[in-house]
Amino acid sequence: MIGPLTKALTNPTLTTLSQNTNASVATETVLKSIGRPGFILIDNDIDPDTKKYAAAKEFLYQATCLLVYAALVVPVFKRGAFKLAKNKIFKNSPEFQKFKSLKNYESYRKYAAKSLDSRKLLLQQHKLQEKFTPEIEQELITAEKPDNYDLVKGVIEFGSITGSVLGLAVLAPQLSHAVIHPALRFIGMEEKTKKNHNNNTKKSINTNA
Repeated sequence: MIGPLTKALTNPTLTTLSQNTNASVATETVLKSIGRPGFILIDNDIDPDTKKYAAAKEFLYQATCLLVYAALVVPVFKRGAFKLAKNKIFKNSPEFQKFKSLKNYESYRKYAAKSLDSRKLLLQQHKLQEKFTPEIEQELITAEKPDNYDLVKGVIEFGSITGSVLGLAVLAPQLSHAVIHPALRFIGMEEKTKKNHNNNTKKSINTNA
């Protein structure tokens, strides 16, 4: 069970998929938050008040999706995946024992990406702030290319992918329903739209009469 799971999580394809997913989700959501309201506003077949309401509603929905993704998906799911793997699934893995937390691993990755001379200098400057294990610190100051610790990296990326899917498919729609209508009422658009709808209904009734 653990063997095939480890193999899947350390597969380079997962890294590519995670990077592509994160980039695609962020880019697509930003473009939707701008493009969809824009297309609604230039539609001349919709009356001005209705299209302003529809554009504002669409913008708020896409903004909520982006907020959920940035504030919840990335930090919560990545951190949760790391903790679950370290404390339960891979609790006996030497790789996970070298890092206390997701933040500790990500800090290691930032140092590891730099040249050896830069690493030595930075570690000397930040000696009191960084809390690496002696083994990790030794690796950073001696290895030209420090280990990626692919299992740890794979677990974090899997958490990111899972969070992207669940966050946008499940959490964002639920949260948007709780946020959008109060926000529209706060800026006075929902009440205005209702009044216009009632006025149009009355006009239609009077015309038919």
